[in-house]
Amino acid sequence: MKKRILTLLCIVVFCSHDMYLKLDSYILQPNQKSKIQLFNGTFDKSENTIDRDRMLDASLLGNGVRTKIEDAQWEEIDSTTILSFTAGNSGTWIVGVSTRPRNIAMKAEAFNKYLKHDGVKDMLTERAENKTLNQDAVEKYSKHVKAIFQVGDKKTADWKTILGYPIEFVPVENPYNLYTGDNLQVKLLRNGVPLANQLVYADYRASKHGHHHNSTEEHSHGEKTHSHKKDEKHSHEDNNAADDHTHTTGQELRTDSNGIATVNLTNDGIWYLRTIHLVNSEEKGLTHESNWATLTFEVTHHHRSEEHHNHAKEDGLPMYIFIVGSIIFVAILFFFFNREK
Repeated sequence: MKKRILTLLCIVVFCSHDMYLKLDSYILQPNQKSKIQLFNGTFDKSENTIDRDRMLDASLLGNGVRTKIEDAQWEEIDSTTILSFTAGNSGTWIVGVSTRPRNIAMKAEAFNKYLKHDGVKDMLTERAENKTLNQDAVEKYSKHVKAIFQVGDKKTADWKTILGYPIEFVPVENPYNLYTGDNLQVKLLRNGVPLANQLVYADYRASKHGHHHNSTEEHSHGEKTHSHKKDEKHSHEDNNAADDHTHTTGQELRTDSNGIATVNLTNDGIWYLRTIHLVNSEEKGLTHESNWATLTFEVTHHHRSEEHHNHAKEDGLPMYIFIVGSIIFVAILFFFFNREK
């Protein structure tokens, strides 16, 4: 019984948190007032806020201009850190946040559970092969997150700007030139160099205003609010409730030799990519170092005007009415000409 209780406590205390930048809609109009939410937990639920002194960088970039987000522009509402802003000129925009490193000490069992829970399979395999599953860990970790959103109709090249984070996703093409059913190639950089053979997870949630084919709403956990909690030092932002699911839903991908992963944009909705690059560390007092990255953007389906009109015509004049009408017309002509004779 004591062992089971200890295991549960390990899950509660050491369950790690992803970080995401989220908008209710990623497609805005120029000068539209909106909010960017910094989630720290899962994509569906933020567990706690992020203190300003943790943010090494917080930037908005559009039309070739990168603007620092000042500390005073953020606010906390329950467990979410929120930026209220007014969209700028038409273009494809980026918002990014990069955090300072922190250290966390974990017992071997808790560390192994965290690796399994967050899909860090390569390190878990390495520990098993090297027979080090029973070794405790001291990990230095930091998180680097981006979102790409579209303002107005004009597409600009800002989406491919490298923010210079220790690890970051950079699309190979503008996500807002693609539609549901297309493939998006995304390059993963580590210190500016393509990161090969890295596990990446991609998933989506149906947007509030969009269409979807195979809804994931039934397995999302809802964006419930929680009491405000400070960002604590003793875990990956410290979870306050046991989390018995994993963070590895959706597509499991690996980057190729050029650091590129290909995402199949199967559905309308808000898409998110996540990865944890975790390696052994020789730094004094540490056993491991991890850098976390996420990227979010929105995908919609493409309406072709000619298809729309064709559907309207077909819907307005069913085929059987056309056939019956043609037969009647031919019969009238036949009767008319016979009568003339």
